[in-house]
Amino acid sequence: MSGTGPLPPPGKPRLLDRVREAIRARHYSLRTEEAYVGWIRRFILFHQKRHPLEMAEPEINAFVTHLALEGPVSASTQTQALSALMFLYRHVLQKPLPDLDTVIRAKRPGRLPSVLTRAEVRRLLGRMHGTPRLVATLLYGTGMRLLECLRLRVKDLEFGNNRIVVRDTKGGEDRVVPFPVVARAEMPSWLSRVKRIHERDLADGFGSVYLPDAIAKKFPGAEREWGWQYVFPGEHRSHDPRGGERSRRPASAAPGPLTPAGQPERRHHLHETVIQRALRRAVLDVGISRRISCHTFRHSFATHLLEEGYDIRTIQELLGHRDVKTTMTYTHVLNRGGRGVRSPVDILFAGVPGSPTFRQLDLQSNYLTSLVPPERQLEAGETLPDEPVSEDVDD
Repeated sequence: MSGTGPLPPPGKPRLLDRVREAIRARHYSLRTEEAYVGWIRRFILFHQKRHPLEMAEPEINAFVTHLALEGPVSASTQTQALSALMFLYRHVLQKPLPDLDTVIRAKRPGRLPSVLTRAEVRRLLGRMHGTPRLVATLLYGTGMRLLECLRLRVKDLEFGNNRIVVRDTKGGEDRVVPFPVVARAEMPSWLSRVKRIHERDLADGFGSVYLPDAIAKKFPGAEREWGWQYVFPGEHRSHDPRGGERSRRPASAAPGPLTPAGQPERRHHLHETVIQRALRRAVLDVGISRRISCHTFRHSFATHLLEEGYDIRTIQELLGHRDVKTTMTYTHVLNRGGRGVRSPVDILFAGVPGSPTFRQLDLQSNYLTSLVPPERQLEAGETLPDEPVSEDVDD
């Protein structure tokens, strides 16, 4: 068996190009395409550029084990790599794997989400400014994921109905979330700035955005309409790797490198790292020691709604969870637990004179002294005499 894979027949697409075609035919996201292609390339390079048709379950297990031991990578990353290889063999090579049960599958550990208090949310938003502050306000006020918020279009903001329609979701299903009053007050001035950017792009011969599901073919010119523009556009235009047409250079543009074939120049939405870095700076300024990310606002949104008494089904619809068990996770991070459990130590010291709360206990130098009778208090170096013990230990 040769160390290098066989060359594809003349006129037949190369393997990674076939992978991209299969992914795009199923309307997977660009991020999924980049991740799957990257894992398949690493799999081939790990096995000395052997063609995947020459390999099967043993080689897959060897690669996944290498990721876990030598990477090291998390269980979710290991599962993503395995999913990419399964996609390759099922949908691209169409090679069945009869011994699929022998493939090593990582088990993701169960972790509770990190939740911010209302005071912490207020302090974080106070440390953020401009676009990051508005995005963070929407994240906490609606429970959207970061990319769901950044991919919002102008037409998705329904001021009259006081709601936001989230269309480009993780599960591919639309949902409706409330439009926070605080964000509504700031949105008109923000949209006026976005519209000036769009009008300037139109004057320069650009002004188009990416449209999903072949809408550009159904409605020619829709990619330049105001309603389809991103609410949070990027600072600069970029080339769309999935564009199907050659971008035209405007006549007034200065000489420069040609636009890559098949990649029109468009204005994409704001990159998520802009918000992530701004939040990271705010977390450091506030002094929160826990690990906080943009997704923490979503966890806090669900938890605070539960604290306000909203039912679990309503929160499930707002978050877009398919299974209510996923939403039930937030019942375990409430202040008093999912079932309103009260700590036994709170019950123990409740009603004790001089120590009704932990705050008062902490203020005393030795709060146990007041609870112990004088005859039972020990001096320094003194030991407590043994007491007779009943023979019936069960009593």
